[in-house]
Amino acid sequence: MRSSITIPPNTEEEELKASLPKEVWFNSYPMYFYQDCWNIILDSTISCQNHFLAHPSDIFIASIPKTGTTWLKALLFSIINRKNHQISQSPLLKHNPHELITQLESIIYANPKHPDLKILEKSPRPRLLGTHLPFRSLPISIKNSNCKIIYICRNPFDTFISSWLFYLNYDENHGVNEAMMEGYFDKFCEGKFPFGPFEEHVLGYWKESLKNKEKVLFVKFEDLKKDCKGELKRLGEFVGYPFSMEEEKEGVIDDIIKLCSIERLKDVEANKNGRVYSFIENKWFFRKGEVGDWVNYLSPSMVEKFGKIMDEKFSAYGLKL
Repeated sequence: MRSSITIPPNTEEEELKASLPKEVWFNSYPMYFYQDCWNIILDSTISCQNHFLAHPSDIFIASIPKTGTTWLKALLFSIINRKNHQISQSPLLKHNPHELITQLESIIYANPKHPDLKILEKSPRPRLLGTHLPFRSLPISIKNSNCKIIYICRNPFDTFISSWLFYLNYDENHGVNEAMMEGYFDKFCEGKFPFGPFEEHVLGYWKESLKNKEKVLFVKFEDLKKDCKGELKRLGEFVGYPFSMEEEKEGVIDDIIKLCSIERLKDVEANKNGRVYSFIENKWFFRKGEVGDWVNYLSPSMVEKFGKIMDEKFSAYGLKL
């Protein structure tokens, strides 16, 4: 089903940008407040919204950046393909997870006028895709199809720290350094960061998961760390690839967990030296993957300030992070 939105000509695109609130992230990346979200890839988003056609068998991983996306991609790929590849022959041992589960708006539609649709054409069914778009901004064909969406959420403080350290390593980072962290944390609290505000992004998918449990599965990074085996069984059930009792006894789930551990993935050559995105090395996708590392960076007053905002926003919807 095609979206009813039409792509405006170049002049109209520029007029749209001129009409939207604008911020600059890390002194280099313009963000436009579009559909209640600070969008860092507006042209690609609009092209994706207008042209992407979802298939009922598609499976999407949705997230704010740096919430465990890379890890979840590795886990989901392994769940879906466990009958196709032995652990010792897994493509994850030669490829970055972002190569195997492509990001929709920032890879396929990176060139909005000439999207790389060959990726979609060559992808086996079910197609596994990623997106950082908030639920409201997803292409209409995704919302209207029977495809599946797995949303991963992470504590906002760990999300900020992981994001902050990640952006510091961008090739195009101009003049931002570690001493400026508190100022950027303030921006994060105000929602002025790529794909923010945090609470709106999270609540969009949380509310949808409550309304449509067959379509949207809400996963917490912290739950994956605490009970990875239980969460993988839940993921397998949701996407239609449940683990059998025999597989569980044979240690298949445990093998997937070991394969997708940050230690194992860090050791893969493609994750040491390769690049999926031209502006950053793959190695920066793998840092610590820990819960609570924010305590080493944020002051109590910083945490209290944003914690109150989150509690007020989420408590009304029964969500605890």
